[in-house]
Amino acid sequence: MAVLDWLRLGLTVVLAGLMMGAIAFYLACAYFTTKFFRHPPKLDPGIDEGVSILVPCCGLDAGAWENWSSFCNQDWQDYEVIFGVVDPADPSVPVIERLREAYPQRVKLFTGLEPRGANHKDSSLSYLVPECRYDVIIFADSDICVAPDYIHTVTAPLVDPTLGMVTCAYVAHRPRFVGAALASLNRCCDFIPSALVARAMDGGIKFAIGVTMAMRREALEAAGGLHLNRIGSDYNLGKRVAAAGYRVELSHLILESDTGQESLGDVWRRELRWARTIRFNRGPVYYGQVVCFGLVYVLPLLVVTRFAGWAIALSALTILVRYFQAWVAAQQVGAPKLSQWFWLLSLRDLMTFGIWLAGAFGDRIHWRGRQLSIEGDGIIREV
Repeated sequence: MAVLDWLRLGLTVVLAGLMMGAIAFYLACAYFTTKFFRHPPKLDPGIDEGVSILVPCCGLDAGAWENWSSFCNQDWQDYEVIFGVVDPADPSVPVIERLREAYPQRVKLFTGLEPRGANHKDSSLSYLVPECRYDVIIFADSDICVAPDYIHTVTAPLVDPTLGMVTCAYVAHRPRFVGAALASLNRCCDFIPSALVARAMDGGIKFAIGVTMAMRREALEAAGGLHLNRIGSDYNLGKRVAAAGYRVELSHLILESDTGQESLGDVWRRELRWARTIRFNRGPVYYGQVVCFGLVYVLPLLVVTRFAGWAIALSALTILVRYFQAWVAAQQVGAPKLSQWFWLLSLRDLMTFGIWLAGAFGDRIHWRGRQLSIEGDGIIREV
């Protein structure tokens, strides 16, 4: 057999193996997604304590007033919303000041928070934590809009003393533009199902999602507090909470976060930052994601096998299972309208594959206009 034939045979075996692995992965995603969302926990009566919501801000996102007002209209008796901004001239400041005038008993604003580390988000939070009146703390991103029962939903599980943190995922349930749709397809059809598979394999969640992290002050202190020079500090904080002996749980609440008219470049840069975050925090596990891209391997397999009958059958099965898994995810997550964008799913998978490959190398990230380098096990420096 010629060398070229051996190479083609080897490539055929590898591609076919990856596609069968992808089929198994998609089926696992569909199973664990359905299992998780079909059995939501009972949240009553929940905790009966004051709550501090901490929101670091940088720039003015679309819908900022609606997002921040939603924090101030909670069905909860005792709580405060504390905003932190690095630059006093930041465009978010006038909006927060209007919010403080509308809710003077609820809103606090701290500006001019000189960075204590390369991670400006956690640096701002390090100023806000000592200002909290309450021991139950919710770290929340500034670009989400929440329902009036948000506080109750994310803090109720904390009645269990073994639970150290509740974290939430998020999607755009009805994206209007291509960039937002591609971002939401990734979060709904890939990230959330993958997180639930990891939850099953690891015996629990070993990370956190920065969009919302609800926890008690004692759990934060047991985990070593905030780290001010780390990439993916929220991801890492969940990892450290679990290492401290607490459980971390993913909430059944899926938050709304529509990225509006952002470009494909914006989506690429953000998700590349996430990819490198996972690589530096999870190590070799990152490379196991090679089996997550079944649709990407279809055309190469067909070409290498010269459209052999068995390859066509395997490709058709891979496509069918992938779209089934995506449909299951959209239904269970509560974003059925997202299926209107499934014509982008192949492009989304190709883009995710490219981001995964790019994330496997390099140590630079782009974060809110700043260029940072990553060192060691996830320490970031200004470039």
